[in-house]
Amino acid sequence: MPAAGVFDNGNGKGYPGKLTPFVTVTCIVAGMGGLIFGYDIGISGGVTSMPSFLKRFFPSVYRKQQANSSTNQYCQYNSETLTLFTSSLYLAALLSSLVASSVTRKFGRKKSMLFGGVLFFAGALINGFAQGVWMLIVGRLLLGFGIGFANQSVPLYLSEMAPYKYRGALNIGFQLSITIGILIANVLNYFFAKIKGGWGWRLSLGGAMVPALIITIGSLVLPDTPNSMIERGQRDEAREKLRKIRGVNDVDEEFNDLVAASEASKQVEHPWGNLLKRKYRPHLTMAILIPFFQQLTGINVIMFYAPVLFNTIGFGNDASLMSAVITGLVNACATLVSIYGVDKWGRRSLFLEGGTQMLICQAIVAACIGAKFGVDGNPGELPKWYAVVVVLFICLYVAAFAWSWGPLGWLVPSEIFPLEIRSAAQSVNVSVNMAFTFVVAQIFLNMLCHLKFGLFIFFAFFVLVMSIFIFFFLPETNGIPIEEMGQVWKNHWFWSRYVGEDDFVTNGGVELQKGNKAINNV
Repeated sequence: MPAAGVFDNGNGKGYPGKLTPFVTVTCIVAGMGGLIFGYDIGISGGVTSMPSFLKRFFPSVYRKQQANSSTNQYCQYNSETLTLFTSSLYLAALLSSLVASSVTRKFGRKKSMLFGGVLFFAGALINGFAQGVWMLIVGRLLLGFGIGFANQSVPLYLSEMAPYKYRGALNIGFQLSITIGILIANVLNYFFAKIKGGWGWRLSLGGAMVPALIITIGSLVLPDTPNSMIERGQRDEAREKLRKIRGVNDVDEEFNDLVAASEASKQVEHPWGNLLKRKYRPHLTMAILIPFFQQLTGINVIMFYAPVLFNTIGFGNDASLMSAVITGLVNACATLVSIYGVDKWGRRSLFLEGGTQMLICQAIVAACIGAKFGVDGNPGELPKWYAVVVVLFICLYVAAFAWSWGPLGWLVPSEIFPLEIRSAAQSVNVSVNMAFTFVVAQIFLNMLCHLKFGLFIFFAFFVLVMSIFIFFFLPETNGIPIEEMGQVWKNHWFWSRYVGEDDFVTNGGVELQKGNKAINNV
């Protein structure tokens, strides 16, 4: 029997609805849009630790890798071309997410997902048949364009389709599919690296066509969200769709609020400029700082360089790939904890617990690596217990991220934006995320070479800062309908100075204002 719930925040009104099988299946299919992002994160780190791949495309790195083990292990992968291969994708994703904002707003969330799938498929095809570094870079750019579109549309789609009471769990389906994509990529890397003839990397890179097909086909069969249909003038169809996804006939209140929100959003001529208004200060701050901090947890260093990192700290090629499989498995399993707990325990508690755990683990990993490798990067013989300790604490770190900053870094921004700025604000969120993923990917190997074990201290510092930020500045958004979200800023000790009582007028679910005149839901 489907669960049902009604929200009441003291205004006496709420939205009835159930968690229907239709919505559950729809959100699972849409959430699979995260597979392309996750698969790429996992696959890129794996192929860059395969000797056959390095020998063909990055011979200088290959020669360093094959050199005597007494050489500085921190610097063996330091190559600008190699980092360009990894990071070019994120630069492309940054640029495409800006275009994706207009596509998502004008043509709907589905079309944006479709473009993402097609572009990613083209990039995977080129990479699978790559004959030179230039083909790898072109392929990576197309992959990035695809990820920019998908990361823009999928979180919005999930937040709009899900009943508010279960929005957290269903939205985290996106992060779960990212972690599953990483895990699948790590497992495939492990087996493809063993193929005789050294062409397994082609299967790893070309295999990205499979998740691309999943999101492409999924985008063709998924229904549009009522919010998106109303935005494009399809009101009658939107009302019927809302009845179907909520599982009740009485949807008039929610429907009227969505129509009012859409009318207000159409009166906003410049959504990008609108973001700079004083009343949207908290939204813009979160759209910038949450993805900024998410990348500076250091997680992408672990995930897309995991095999390289484990190889650097003394594991062999096979062992390093297997260690990456283990961290990928931990990542996927720990995300399930977040799905279970995000709507029970709230966003803030998961953020703060995860931050504390990551901070402790990074300090211990830094101490372990510093003790064995010192500053010259020559560890000598590494005992088995040492390897076990490093992998254990890296796994605990990954688990903490996977139930906190990983899923919540996508969930919280996607649920706090009013409709009139939603596409533009989500573009800012994705762009900042990709910009800093690009920066971290571009400079990580160079930083590892120069900062050595201090790199983990560097990221630990930012984990401390971000945890303090969450404690003081992020209000709890658990169990609040998207169109009621303005209330949390009005009641916050800091943001209330930017959001006035008249800024977001709440009429049983809608928070709107045009100029100085409130738009009432009649």
